[in-house]
Amino acid sequence: LLFLAFDMEMAFMYPWAVALDELQLFGLIEMVIFMVILAIAYVYIWGRGGLEWD
Repeated sequence: LLFLAFDMEMAFMYPWAVALDELQLFGLIEMVIFMVILAIAYVYIWGRGGLEWD
């Protein structure tokens, strides 16, 4: 399930990168918010030991 979350991140980032010129500042702010939410989720999973290979 963790793979799906980060795979969806890439699915959202590619169209954003292509259309960044049209989106301007609003698009940049939206992607920063999205990336911060994903970073918080990553740190949470890391802290809970979800990245261990036991």
